[in-house]
Amino acid sequence: MGLRPARCYRKVERPYTRTAKRRVNKALVKGVPDPRIRIFDLGNPKKPYKYEVRLVAVQPVQIRHNALESIRIFLNKKLDKAFGKENYWLKIRIYPHHVMRENALLSGAGADRLQTGMKHAFGRPIGRAAQVDKGQTIVSVFVMTDKAAEKARQIMKSVTPKLPLRYKVEVVELATAKSN
Repeated sequence: MGLRPARCYRKVERPYTRTAKRRVNKALVKGVPDPRIRIFDLGNPKKPYKYEVRLVAVQPVQIRHNALESIRIFLNKKLDKAFGKENYWLKIRIYPHHVMRENALLSGAGADRLQTGMKHAFGRPIGRAAQVDKGQTIVSVFVMTDKAAEKARQIMKSVTPKLPLRYKVEVVELATAKSN
């Protein structure tokens, strides 16, 4: 079975938590897969950077863990090529905590004998997602010069098609040139 489209999971809702009154161990979601994204900081965090380029959500959205890993790989490759390993700092600001579930239903002749329908519809875990609020920063890139900030802004803008919905890219001049 393939990956379901992102539109199935981009709407942010209150995460449903299965709870049991008598048996606490029945209240946990079992078999949650590990997130694909493992590295959240790349580059050199020790330099005193002057500019921060941010990818900011325009509306609330859920971003799947494989989309986060995809943008991390893309940004690291492009930034490394543009600036070198020691001249930028890439920081992923969100973590995929939310467990995505799927109640797989079969269709076709004879499918009614192989499934329970909505009787036990909690669904099995199929992945993780990060729930992002409006105005929340998703990714930050720290650079030294204005030319580098403009180049980082263009690179950051090119990553938005890999994510669901819309985003804006902001360039912020840091007040005191220090790393966060």
